[in-house]
Amino acid sequence: MKPNYVKIFDTTLRDGEQSPGFSMNIEEKVRLALQLERLGVDVMEAGFPAASPDDFTAVKRIAEVVTKVEVCGLARAMELDIRTTWEAIKEAKMPRIHTFVATSPIHMEYKLKKSPEQVKQMAIDAVTLAKSLCDRVDFSPEDGGRSDREFLVDVIGAVIKAGADTINIPDTVGYLTPEEFEDLIRYLIKNTPGADTVIWSTHCHDDLGLGVANSLAGVRAGARQIECTINGIGERAGNASLEEVVMALQTRADFYQLEHGVDSTEIYRTSQLLEQITGQKVQANKAIVGKNAFAHESGIHQHGMLANPETYEIMTPESVGVDKTNIVLGKHSGRAALDARLKDMGYQLDKTQLSEVFADFKILADKKKDIADSDLAILVHGELAEANQTWSLVDYELGSSDAKQPYAALRLKNHKTDEIVASKADGDGMVDAAYTCIKQLCGDYGTLTEFKMDAVTAGIDAQAVVNVRLEQKDGSVITGRAGDTDIVKAAILAYLEVVNKSETN
Repeated sequence: MKPNYVKIFDTTLRDGEQSPGFSMNIEEKVRLALQLERLGVDVMEAGFPAASPDDFTAVKRIAEVVTKVEVCGLARAMELDIRTTWEAIKEAKMPRIHTFVATSPIHMEYKLKKSPEQVKQMAIDAVTLAKSLCDRVDFSPEDGGRSDREFLVDVIGAVIKAGADTINIPDTVGYLTPEEFEDLIRYLIKNTPGADTVIWSTHCHDDLGLGVANSLAGVRAGARQIECTINGIGERAGNASLEEVVMALQTRADFYQLEHGVDSTEIYRTSQLLEQITGQKVQANKAIVGKNAFAHESGIHQHGMLANPETYEIMTPESVGVDKTNIVLGKHSGRAALDARLKDMGYQLDKTQLSEVFADFKILADKKKDIADSDLAILVHGELAEANQTWSLVDYELGSSDAKQPYAALRLKNHKTDEIVASKADGDGMVDAAYTCIKQLCGDYGTLTEFKMDAVTAGIDAQAVVNVRLEQKDGSVITGRAGDTDIVKAAILAYLEVVNKSETN
C-alpha cells in the first residue's frame, strides 16, 4: 500500500446497524453491501456473526456476493466468537477477522472483571487463533482513548508479534479531543515494537461531535485506515461520518496530501439507500448529504453563486453525486425500464417479484404523474416485506367527523390458517382505531414508541411513508415501514409489518 493512501473501513453494517432504529434484515444488508462495494470502500465490516443467527447469515451472504472489497467480521477475544466469525466469512474473496478486548481501567474492572495481565493474554490468544484461520487480522483495544498508554504499548506490541496486521485505536466513548487523539497515535507508533509492520487505524465516536475531526487528526499522526459509517450512524451519537471523512481528504488534498479509493460520486446515492432502508432521514443541514448541503437561500449567497459557484461552495454537488440524472418513470413506462432502474438502484428481483412490483407500479402510476426512485424503493420494500408474512390487509373502512368518534373496520388474512378475520373499533383517530383492530385480531406485540410520517416526494399526490417502532415486553425493538398515497393505509401496513416480523422472530 502506498504510504499516502488511507483505507476506508466502513462499519455501517456492524456498528451502524447496532444503533436503535437502524436495524436491517438480511436482504437489506446485502443490498447495502453491494452499494458499499460500488462506492469503493476498502473494507466493509459486515456484522458481528456470533451475535445472532441472523447476523451470522447476513455476514455469510455478504461474504459470498461481495468480490471487490475485503469483508470483515467482528469477534470478541473469545474462541467461539472467532471460530464463528471465520465460518461466516471464509468464502469471501478477501476475508478479514476483527477481534477486540477492552483495555481501559474502567472496562477491565467493571465489565471484564479481569486483571491487565489476563486481558493481555486474551488479546494474544485471540489474535493467534484468528491468524491461524485468516490471513488478515485486525485488533482493537476497546476504549483505547481512556487506556493507560504504557499498557496499550505492551498489549499492542504483543498482538503484533502474534500476527495482527492492523491495529485499530478506538475512541469508543468519543471522549478525546483532536489534539489528544493525534498525540496518542503518534505516541503509539513511536513506542510500540513492530509499529512499522502494521497499518494503524482509527475508530472515533461522535459523542462530543468530534468523530471526524479525531479521525483526521489520527491520519495526520500516521494512521492509514479510518473506520467510519454512512451518514455517521452508530452507537449513541454515532461514528465518524464516511462522507465527511472522504470529502475532507478529497477537498483538502492540498492540506492532507493523502489519497483514498472511494468513488465520491456514489456518496449521495449510498446515503439515500441507507435512508430508504432504515426509514431514518438525514438531517437537512448534514454536511455533504443533507438536503441543504448545496442549497442557498440568502440573497447575498445567491448573488455570489450566480457570479461564481466557488464563492460559497468548496465542492460541487456533482462530486458527491447529488445531481446525478434521475430517470423518472411514469404510467407509460414498461417492465424493462422498471427492471433496469431497479437494478441501477441496487435491487436484484426474481421474475415473480418483478411482476408483483410492476403491477403495484402501474397502480401507483395511475395515481401519480411521476414515479421517483424513492417511490420505487417503497414499492420494493413492500413486496419484499410480504415474503413469508403471516398477516395481510384484505380491505378496510374508515370514518371520522366532528359529531362522531373516529372508527376503523379491518379485514385481515391469516396466511397460516387461510382464514379472513374482521374487527371494528373506535379510537382517538382513524389510525388509533385501526391499530386497535389489529391488536384485537393479531394480539398485542408491545408498546408503540414511535410513529413518524413523511412524504417521499413533493406534491399533493406524494406517497406517505410511515415508520413505526414497537418495544416488546422483553425490551427488544421492532420497526415497520410502509408507504401509500393513502396515509392511513400506509400506517396500517407499517404496523402489520411489525406484527409479521414479530411472528417470524
